[in-house]
Amino acid sequence: MSSSHEEHAPFLAHHFDDHGKQFDAGKMGIWVFLLTEIMFFSGLFVAYTLYRTMHPEVFQSAAQYLDTTMGAINTCVLIFSSLTAAWAVRCAQLGQKKGLIINLSLTLLCACAFMVIKYMEYSLKFEHGLLPGKWFVEEIGRPDTLKTFFGIYFAMTGLHGIHVVGGMVVFVWLLKRAIRGDFTPSYYGPIDFAALYWHLVDLIWIFLFPLLYLIN
Repeated sequence: MSSSHEEHAPFLAHHFDDHGKQFDAGKMGIWVFLLTEIMFFSGLFVAYTLYRTMHPEVFQSAAQYLDTTMGAINTCVLIFSSLTAAWAVRCAQLGQKKGLIINLSLTLLCACAFMVIKYMEYSLKFEHGLLPGKWFVEEIGRPDTLKTFFGIYFAMTGLHGIHVVGGMVVFVWLLKRAIRGDFTPSYYGPIDFAALYWHLVDLIWIFLFPLLYLIN
């Protein structure tokens, strides 16, 4: 489609000639953002590696206090949500409004399920005093070095959880727009960009699950 036809196209920014150029610019922007996210989490993975190298016995013994079943279920939930997110992109490309709404809804429901399971898991940690801090040893009488493991555990899973919540906000916004009929085969960039972000969130958890839950 020529620029003259898309001059007044909906959701086309004035400084772009057509939706294709706008999509390419947005795609580059989301990849730059994802690169900064990868660098951010890489620092946490480096910290994990250093502490585990220094205290391997602590990490192996501390893993028994994590619920592997809940972690595995959450892994399956996120993998399925990545499938529905990718399917939502395809539906948007084909102009399938109903399929787009269904898959965005499923992705959002999976994100909610992930956070509910994580809340249940966190609640058990709070109930049993499995928290980092000065009172850790005094209250439950476990080795002081265990707080190193749980400090890393809460830092990494907590930051990941914040990213999940951020994704939920984005998918709610996208779902409202999809119901309104904003997306077309020529304009589906926001769906594609959100799906890329969600794939990264999924990928990070796929690394976190074996590193924290399966280290034995």
